[in-house]
Amino acid sequence: QVQLVESGGGLVQAGGSLRLSCVASGRTFSNYAMGWFRQAPGKEREFVAAVSWSGATTYYADSVKGRFTISRDNAKNTVYLQMNSLKPEDTAVYSCALGGYFGTPRSRINEYDYWGQGTQVTVSS
Repeated sequence: QVQLVESGGGLVQAGGSLRLSCVASGRTFSNYAMGWFRQAPGKEREFVAAVSWSGATTYYADSVKGRFTISRDNAKNTVYLQMNSLKPEDTAVYSCALGGYFGTPRSRINEYDYWGQGTQVTVSS
């Protein structure tokens, strides 16, 4: 049974920073690509960032490029999303997802098989 548990969300002022974590269990974490997605109220879920199984390759949505950094610690079964220079439009529920086996970073939702429950990020202006 794959389980993904996110943490680190909260309320922050515009320009601030947060670091999200996602701990995975139930699979050999180091063999899978991982991704972060977000969903704002009334909007569809959208891609944020992804990392390859090894951590060597990353991929970002244009809206967060240069502000967010995805990384992973395979020894801790954890993927991170460091979010800097936050904007009110970054407000959303952020979820991590388990991607392809020995996969490359991908942006399409249907390329991810398992999802966490999400953590709320709210950025005030």
